[in-house]
Amino acid sequence: MGMIRINNLRFHTFNGVLPEERRNGQQLGLDIAIKYPIETKVRHDDVHETINYAAVRDVVDDFVTTHSYKLIESLANHLLETLLASFPTVDAINIKIRKYSVPMPGIFDNVEIEVEETPHVD
Repeated sequence: MGMIRINNLRFHTFNGVLPEERRNGQQLGLDIAIKYPIETKVRHDDVHETINYAAVRDVVDDFVTTHSYKLIESLANHLLETLLASFPTVDAINIKIRKYSVPMPGIFDNVEIEVEETPHVD
């Protein structure tokens, strides 16, 4: 099964539990992995046979810059629903979100959550 990955998209967002996080915002990093049958769908070197990376990035950009959540888990779940609805031909989407400014003690690079889902077929 083919995989299309867009790694380390960066956005300044206003997500977080604390008032300072929601007021000042912070940078999030996102990885989007899309399972798509490249081997059978892309046969003629035609962009219409695959998933448009720029369109995926535009959907992500529009969503994360216009929505605010206390939990990045909620952001991930709702973004996942939006991407699945926007790209119904995919076999699955995996999203990783990294939060770099986490208000907790200790030395660490970031906190990362991951969600994955396959489209619901009615």
